[in-house]
Amino acid sequence: MPRMTPATAETPDLVKNSVLYKEFLAERDEILRHKWIESEKIGHDIGFEKALLDWIIKYRSGWRTNRAKLLRDQAIAPA
Repeated sequence: MPRMTPATAETPDLVKNSVLYKEFLAERDEILRHKWIESEKIGHDIGFEKALLDWIIKYRSGWRTNRAKLLRDQAIAPA
């Protein structure tokens, strides 16, 4: 199975600039941050899958709510 990576030269600009792709990257960054924090706590790498499931259970809902509010606030903020 090919490994998923952030935007690369092969990724079309249409995809790179899509809101969905940007949200995917933001969520992925949060999962990787969670993976690092939890791995540091126990002294070894917990792996992406474990970090993903743990983050979804504990933080995804709140992160999405806060992210939506942040994006709304940015959209209505004066330039």
